[in-house]
Amino acid sequence: MPYVNVKVAGKLTKDQKRKIVEGVTKLLEEVAGKPPSATYVVIEEVDRDNWGKEGKLLSDRD
Repeated sequence: MPYVNVKVAGKLTKDQKRKIVEGVTKLLEEVAGKPPSATYVVIEEVDRDNWGKEGKLLSDRD
């Protein structure tokens, strides 16, 4: 049973989330032979105030 956790900075639209879930599920089916019925995908939207890179918050980099 594949479990994939996708973390992104900021918000996604429902359509973007749908495409990510469909794409990850299809990739696991094609590459690893995992059936879609056994694949779980979780998307976590992390506020840019709670994510840092190169010593700075992402919210300060905009």
